Amino acid sequence: MIIKHDKVSVLGLGKSGVAAAKFLATLGAEVEVFEQRKERAVCPEAKELEQLGIPVYFQPSTDQIVKDTSTLLVKNPGVPYSNPAVQKAVKQSIPVITEVELASYYIDIPIIGITGSNGKTTTTTIVGEMLKKSEVPALVAGNIGRALSDVVNDLEEKKWLVTELSSFQLKGTNTFHPKIAALLNVVPAHLDYHQTIDDYVASKAKLFQNLGSNDTAVFNYDNEICRAVAGKQNGTIVWFSIEHEVENGLFVRNGQMIACLNGQEQSIMPVKEIALPGDRNLENVLAATAISLIAGGSATAIRSVLTTFSGVEHRLEFVTTKENVRYYNDSKATNAQAAITALTAFTDPLIWIGGGLDRGVDFQELVPVLRDHVKVAVVYGQTASIMADRAKDAGVTTIIHATDVIDAVHQASNVARHGDIVVLSPACASWDQYTSFEERGSIFKQAVHTL
Repeated sequence: MIIKHDKVSVLGLGKSGVAAAKFLATLGAEVEVFEQRKERAVCPEAKELEQLGIPVYFQPSTDQIVKDTSTLLVKNPGVPYSNPAVQKAVKQSIPVITEVELASYYIDIPIIGITGSNGKTTTTTIVGEMLKKSEVPALVAGNIGRALSDVVNDLEEKKWLVTELSSFQLKGTNTFHPKIAALLNVVPAHLDYHQTIDDYVASKAKLFQNLGSNDTAVFNYDNEICRAVAGKQNGTIVWFSIEHEVENGLFVRNGQMIACLNGQEQSIMPVKEIALPGDRNLENVLAATAISLIAGGSATAIRSVLTTFSGVEHRLEFVTTKENVRYYNDSKATNAQAAITALTAFTDPLIWIGGGLDRGVDFQELVPVLRDHVKVAVVYGQTASIMADRAKDAGVTTIIHATDVIDAVHQASNVARHGDIVVLSPACASWDQYTSFEERGSIFKQAVHTL
C-alpha cells in the first residue's frame, strides 16, 4: 500500500501511466513521471498531469528515474525489463510493478481476469454484456477501456470488475488476485519482449498464482499450454472445448452449446444461432459463457447476447460495402494466429492486407491459410517483403506492395471485383507506422469510407 509522501516514479505515459500517476497523487505519494520516447510537443498527457502538479520529464537519464530515495517504480506495460532504469530498480531492491498491480491493492470487489494470446477483448466484452443483460452489476476495464487505477473509485455498487489483461501487465504483478481467472489460449507471441516462450507463458500464468480453493480457473482444454498451466494452480478448474466433452465446463454436442457445471448439465443454445462467425469465436463464446454463469449470469441473458453480439471494434469488424465489395477491419490481429482466425472465418477467397512491425517472425504458419483463403495479398510496413514471400510460397499469384494502410486500401479497391471481400488482418503490431492498432484500424476505416 502507498504511504503518504512515498517517492514513486512512473515510467512511460499512455493510458496506464497517466492513470497510475493521477491515482498515486490522490494517495498522497510524491509522483514523478518519465517518458523516454515522446517529445513534449506531441504529448498532451504531459500538460494534463502538470496542471495537476505532477512533474513530467522527457528523455530522462536512468539516475533521474531511479533515485536512492525511490520507493516504487510503476512502469508502463510496454517498457521491457531490459530497460536500464528497470534493471537499476531491481538491483536496488525497489519494487517494479505495473499499473494493474497498483490498482489491485485498493480494489475490494471480486475481479474477473481474462488473458490469452488471442480473443481477450472479444471475450471480456461479451462477459460484460452478459452480466449487464443478467442485471449483475459489473464494470469492464484493464487492457480494454479504462485503466484499473481510473476505476477504483467507481466500484462501490458493482458486484464484479471484469478485466482484460495482457502478458505485459501480468508480468509486473505479485499479489493480483482474481476471483475468476481465464486463460483462453497461448501461442508464441511478443517474443521480442519476453525473449522466450517460457517467459511469455510464465507471465500469463501469473494470473493464477494467488488463486485459492474458493476461486475458479477457466482454461481452454484444446490448447496444450493451457492444460499445462492448469495443472500448476489451486483454483477449481472449469474447462471449455470445441473438440471434447469436458466433465466440468462448456462444450459442443450435436450442434448445441452445453454447460456442465457442478454436476448440473443444461443446453444453452444452438451454435448456429451465435452471431459471431468461426471456431475461434466459438471458443471465445464458450469461455465467456462459462465465466458469466460462474459469476451469476442467466442462461436467458446469455442467449440474448450471443444472438445479437456481432463483435468489437478492430476485431473482424464489418466496415461497409463499396461497389459490392465488403470491407472488414481486423487491425487487432497483431500476430499470425489472430490473422489465421480472421482469414479462416470466411469461405470465399479474400483480398488480404497484411504487414507491420518486424519482430523477427517468419510467418510460416500463414502459408496454408493463405493458400486456401487468399487470392490477392496487399502487403506493407516493415514485414512487407516477408509477407510477400509467404504469399508467394502459398501460390498467391497477385501480390501488391503498398506504402501504408491508406495506400493498401486503394490498391485493394483497384483489384477488387463484384462480391469480393477485403480484410485488413495485419498479423503484426502497428508500431512501425502507427501508435496503436486502434489508430491503424481507424485509418483503415476512414480510407474505406472515402473510396
